Amino acid sequence: VGSAAMKNVLRNKLKFDSLVWLAARLSPDLCCSHSSMIHSSAASIDRPKLLADPTARRKRGEDLLAPHMVPLRDFVQSLRNEIGPGASVPDFDPWDGGTAAEILFLLEAPGAKAVFSGFISRNNPDETAKNFFELNAQAGIPRERTITWNIVPWYIGSGSRIRPANNRDVTLGASSLLRLLDLLPALRIVVLIGRKAEYAKDIISRSRPEMRILKSPHPSPLFVNNAPGNRGRILDVLREALRLLEA
Repeated sequence: VGSAAMKNVLRNKLKFDSLVWLAARLSPDLCCSHSSMIHSSAASIDRPKLLADPTARRKRGEDLLAPHMVPLRDFVQSLRNEIGPGASVPDFDPWDGGTAAEILFLLEAPGAKAVFSGFISRNNPDETAKNFFELNAQAGIPRERTITWNIVPWYIGSGSRIRPANNRDVTLGASSLLRLLDLLPALRIVVLIGRKAEYAKDIISRSRPEMRILKSPHPSPLFVNNAPGNRGRILDVLREALRLLEA
């Protein structure tokens, strides 16, 4: 069997495992009481700012044990060990595609709300995540086919305020990117979101010349609300990513 055929077999298996896990997550637990089922159900509805809810954060943490997440959970832990004590490296979101992802959204660095929730997630309780959630929904990209990360994987702020990533941050952060790509055998498209993420273009192109790479503005309120057409510029990129995904 050729390498291309083997990749297709692995890709399909990862998709199947991810869908089986997703179906199990969405099934209500019949042993729960009525009141706890209502609370659990509310924590399972995919919506903006969901991770403000402590029950939702707890359940998301439990989902890190899902098969499509274990290699990524271990990758994040290795980064924490390398950076040292006090490192804030949020986890990947288990509600995304994990190791079965076909699109990687690469942003700049985790914000304070990602540290608060513990996840790089479109469900984080901040306006940037809300914009990203809504734009993906409008574009029609199934989130289980995506994964979201940052070129600088650790928090670079102090307290509740993040500082801009500098060249040293980006260079150090990008050094782990190839290790991540090795964990994503189904990956076909990378969307670089924001100027700092564009540093990864040459790294990805050299190691994965077959990868389709798109560039998008950042979905922060500072950009989205600055001019009437800015939201549409991001949406156009996401729709192009969907077109490539379905090609």
